[in-house]
Amino acid sequence: MTPLMKKASHRSCVRLAVLLGIALACAACSSQTFRRSQSESDAKLQSQLTRLIKHEMAIQKLPALSIALVNDQQTIWAKGFGYQDPDHKTPATARTVYRVGSVSKLFTDVAIMRLVERGQLDLDAPVTKYLPNFRPRNPFGKPITLRELMCHRSGLVREAPVGNYFDSSSPSIDATVRSLNETELVYPPGEHTKYSNAGVTVAGYVLQTIERKPFAEYLKDAVLRPLGMNDSAFQPEPRTASRLAKAYMWTYDGRVFEAPSFQLGTQPAGSLYTTVLDLARFESALFAGGRGVGGHILRPQTLENMWVPQFTLADQKSGFGLGFYISQLDGHRMAGHGGAIYGFATELDMLPDDKLGAVVITTKDCANGVAGHIAEEALRLMLARQAHRPLPQVPLSEPVPPEEAQRLAGVYGQGEAGVRLSDEEGQLSMVRNEGGNRLELRQTGKDFIADDKLSYGPPIQILPDAMRVDGQTLKRQPDAKPAPAEKSWQGLIGEYGWDYDTLYILERGGHLTALIEWFFYNPLQQLSGNVFKFPSHGLYDGERLTFKRDAQGRATAAQVGWVVFKRRPLGPEEGKVFRIHPVKPVDELRREALAAEPPKGGGPFLKPDLVDVTRLDPSIKLDIRYATSNNFLGTPVYQKAKAFMQRPAAEALARASRALRRRGYGLLIHDAYRPWYVTKIFWDATPADKKIFVADPSHGSRHNRGCAVDLTLYDRKTGREVPMVSGYDEMTERAFPFYPGGTSLERWDRRLLRQAMESQGFTVYEYEWWHFDYRDWQKYPVMNVPFGQLQTRRASSPHAR
Repeated sequence: MTPLMKKASHRSCVRLAVLLGIALACAACSSQTFRRSQSESDAKLQSQLTRLIKHEMAIQKLPALSIALVNDQQTIWAKGFGYQDPDHKTPATARTVYRVGSVSKLFTDVAIMRLVERGQLDLDAPVTKYLPNFRPRNPFGKPITLRELMCHRSGLVREAPVGNYFDSSSPSIDATVRSLNETELVYPPGEHTKYSNAGVTVAGYVLQTIERKPFAEYLKDAVLRPLGMNDSAFQPEPRTASRLAKAYMWTYDGRVFEAPSFQLGTQPAGSLYTTVLDLARFESALFAGGRGVGGHILRPQTLENMWVPQFTLADQKSGFGLGFYISQLDGHRMAGHGGAIYGFATELDMLPDDKLGAVVITTKDCANGVAGHIAEEALRLMLARQAHRPLPQVPLSEPVPPEEAQRLAGVYGQGEAGVRLSDEEGQLSMVRNEGGNRLELRQTGKDFIADDKLSYGPPIQILPDAMRVDGQTLKRQPDAKPAPAEKSWQGLIGEYGWDYDTLYILERGGHLTALIEWFFYNPLQQLSGNVFKFPSHGLYDGERLTFKRDAQGRATAAQVGWVVFKRRPLGPEEGKVFRIHPVKPVDELRREALAAEPPKGGGPFLKPDLVDVTRLDPSIKLDIRYATSNNFLGTPVYQKAKAFMQRPAAEALARASRALRRRGYGLLIHDAYRPWYVTKIFWDATPADKKIFVADPSHGSRHNRGCAVDLTLYDRKTGREVPMVSGYDEMTERAFPFYPGGTSLERWDRRLLRQAMESQGFTVYEYEWWHFDYRDWQKYPVMNVPFGQLQTRRASSPHAR
């Protein structure tokens, strides 16, 4: 598999503009010099950071994190937290090996500058001087230079057609660079900062060509060994394989899975394996004016040149230097880079004038917000320590209370400046209309702040009927029902790509939108029927997205730049029922289930009091799929099409129905009380890979207790069922209650149903948007009474009408 560069969180909001990257290779073992005596301020510094690290690891669910702090020529603290291998409880340490993504670029750029010092390379000569066969289509006439490649000013696409972040075939650098001849420049060279993994790969290929030595081998001999980075390499090495951390992917809809580990075809841009100790050695060498344990790798003046923002105004203090990203931290010059590759996130930050550095690496995909926040707080503490000032207290964020999250959820501002706040599973999150990533909001005192895996900051003030963010006051707007999506987009909406990295095409706020690399929303500009353009910022700045359709108008592939994402088969099309192939014939499973005994124990329980929910509210409609063959098994399992619930749950359902009636909606029930033997049929019939969608009969289901209901909405004017992101009983990710795809209207209706049910004491099941459990379900026993034996009870609720 082949990773793509991810957007790093660079200096709070500024971080979000910096796109991070890839990594893969090898690592070896290394020793490091530590400060032997520990002052009181050292102990306080470590205590504060340990408190922050444990806090962030807990709230962001990070498996492992390693940190190293550098003061000039000493590593003053290096430590691991969590587990290098959670399955085997192997602790993470300072010598745990990680993939560090785009931090790899710094080493490629250092190697380039070594040859510049020796007169072998000219930063401002056309790169074709060194690679005469490098000929991407260039309608702008101006040639690309090494300086532009290193500063992301080449105008090249982000990813090459071959060897890109998604390409699991692990091709050679040669093949990756050759494939760029199929592409066309997006911007004129030198005119626009556009992050490009492909560009740095070309720079690395220049090294390989000039030195006539494989890139990984040359970097090891010319840069890594002279720096004393003996646990580092640009390709996997067996001797450090046992120390490579397990890394994990995550998604907005709640999935977590082990990260892929394939080699990248963009090796110079992100394939370094290393440790925090080795990266600390790198920082110390830079603070020593470019002198490593094996002698000088660069002259001091060359380093200073690398730390000057390129292609900027003379007084501009932030931007890409030669490889390094340059910014300010509390008035101090900061140089560094972030890195994000499948399952790993790295932040390497330095204050060159103060000779202070921090390295933080963690094993959750794109968790650069956490790594960057910890690194910055570490630098602030070290600055105070260096100046003999009292160490500042590092603030820890607190969760927003669920009731406050519900109150604040809504739409703020209009147009591209607008923001939606959402309450999801009791957490408050924010997504901007202009795109970017979704951020979890937490509280620090009276203010709110984005404290999320993806980003930290900026502070947000919540005002009466408004919010203030980035200096703008955004007034609360009515959460109006969205218009239906453009009909011509229906055949485009869906999923494309791979299990390990899926591209979602959805409609959001009236724009066809690409959610790419799991986390980054990009509203698209339509250029023609099948051709769209990414915004002029973000991961795929200015690139085109082109769809290929079949004869029915349904897209079969989406091409981003020159990377092709094939359409992923999901559930059935609208109006069709999801079906499985039962593991055994249903009649045989029915006989076995009827002969089995449900689980006993627990209690004491309340006496069951099942009532027919339609007698509490006749406007509630029934579509009991399991009394028909129109269900995932294709055969009836109920004798009657009825919906029973325990009285308190049924009364709460009726209250939700009345609230929705005022919005023009009614409730349509697919299932409620379910005899235990039916739960056993479902479990035994369902293949192992889909069992998250059915209850384990050994524990019983909340349906068996009469406290769960499967339902959707219908339009009271037309009487028709409201379309949702997925159909009922669809056993795919589209069924998840926070699945990000579909249309604005589908998600709005799904959210309206959830909010109505939650307001009456129900909670949504994590894998099914239609399944809701009543809060008192534990107070009732598992029941196995067939429908034919249930006595229909007439409702006596004072609210029945």
